[in-house]
Amino acid sequence: MPSQKAYTKTLTHRLAFALVSAVTTLSVAAATPERVKLVVGVMVEGLSLDQLALLQDQLGDRGFNRLMREGVTIEDLDYGSPLDPAAATAMVYTGAAPSVSGVDAATAFDRSKRHQDSIFLDDKETGSQTSEALSPRALAVSTIGDELRIATGGVGAVHTLALSPEQAIAMAGHAGNSAHWLNTVNGNWASSSYYKEPPTALQTRNRYAPVSSRIDTMAWTPSIAMSAYPALPEHRKIYPFRITFDRRNAQRFKQFAVSALANREVTSIATEYIRSLKLGEREEPDMLNITYNLSPYPYTTDGDTRVSTMDAYLRLDSDLANLMEAIDRGPGMGSTVMFITGTPPPSRTRRDPERWQIPYGEFSRRKAMSLLNSFLMARYGNGDWVIGLEDNQVYLNRELASQRGKSIEEMRLEAAAFLTRMSGVTSAITVDDVIAGRGGERSLALRRNIALSHSGDIFITLAPGWALVDEEGKTPESQNLVTRTVAPTAPAFILAPAVAPQRISTPTDARVIAPTVAGILRIRSPNGAELPSLRLH
Repeated sequence: MPSQKAYTKTLTHRLAFALVSAVTTLSVAAATPERVKLVVGVMVEGLSLDQLALLQDQLGDRGFNRLMREGVTIEDLDYGSPLDPAAATAMVYTGAAPSVSGVDAATAFDRSKRHQDSIFLDDKETGSQTSEALSPRALAVSTIGDELRIATGGVGAVHTLALSPEQAIAMAGHAGNSAHWLNTVNGNWASSSYYKEPPTALQTRNRYAPVSSRIDTMAWTPSIAMSAYPALPEHRKIYPFRITFDRRNAQRFKQFAVSALANREVTSIATEYIRSLKLGEREEPDMLNITYNLSPYPYTTDGDTRVSTMDAYLRLDSDLANLMEAIDRGPGMGSTVMFITGTPPPSRTRRDPERWQIPYGEFSRRKAMSLLNSFLMARYGNGDWVIGLEDNQVYLNRELASQRGKSIEEMRLEAAAFLTRMSGVTSAITVDDVIAGRGGERSLALRRNIALSHSGDIFITLAPGWALVDEEGKTPESQNLVTRTVAPTAPAFILAPAVAPQRISTPTDARVIAPTVAGILRIRSPNGAELPSLRLH
């Protein structure tokens, strides 16, 4: 038998060891993040860090400021070359450039029909609340959501809400449970038969509280006093803006979709999804994807959108705060990964009023096609050599060139040389030059951002201030959208457990978002992801 003294000493050692072990266990538990239960992806068209800095004093503490205070801020997410929101979204969610993902724009030119359609057109499907038949089959690679579904054996759900069908499908991917978008024809939330699990909450909203039943009662007006908007000249502080959506206006749903009120609608449904679908409350993580719009409102009378744009930021700041509050009421932000990614600003903007005498020109699509076709007929004989000009891409009749034994490469070179002599064209580059890396300073980025399966033969660049117009069916909207040189960058934010607040000021390739989010979730990167994840601490 040990002595009382030895027994007491042994007991003391054991108690001390137990105490140290308990403290160590508590410390590790405190340092170990909660298991991720929810992933929230947000794409914001036109998001600008400069605007956020300008509005710093007007922003609340629970929206953008919370993201910048608690998360990772990427100042310049580089897309390589200007992309529309659909292509930018596909790049973010797949980690792949358009040349790999197959999605280089919201639309693609069908050479057989000689018509521009949605990149996701799929006649095998049917539309719900829309006549459009769409599916993600044109997306050649997997998405973050696809990989999450695979990793969880289908237990984790992926739901998507967007303001455009192409963004909705690019985010929902191949394995998503649901994808809905705002139909700008009837104001309902539409989907495709491809996605099999439409949430009851959205079906109920379409039936009992559709946008169409409320739109004529909505008005977008300043949310703060006009004097409180920063950096405004005195004359802009006098008259507040008021944007309404008259029931007699055939374009009302299209106009609503690019307004701050549409952002509010998305937030309302997203918070309802979190509550009714119990997102983040299962054993495996769920994913919710949504889109917002902050691009300058294009349907103004004078082209000055400074006040409405700032107001859209303030309203979205409140929307983000409400979204994060809904998450806190559900799984909690402590077990949520949230990434907010901006897309580059639009490369076509509203024309400035004529009184400012900013140089302006119109490049006629039909006139350019006719002149180019006449030039090619003089060189290669009679024929329909030019079959389309869409989104600054010229499509030549490759089939006819093959039938006639003509060199399509030579024809492209001659056509490009002819186009560069047209007023308003600053450059015309053949697809062969792009493939060979002869596309100028950003040739590699240009090559990366083109899907060759449906690309044009010649890529033209219009001079700043010029508009691409079509005499037949010309509308004030298309007439007033002029070319503007923009940088293909935007900010991004990542808010995740155990990831310290930090700011990345060096240009960062947009393809890193998908592998970075996948790394945080400890799942595979999408199968087309081309870059390693960011090394966050």
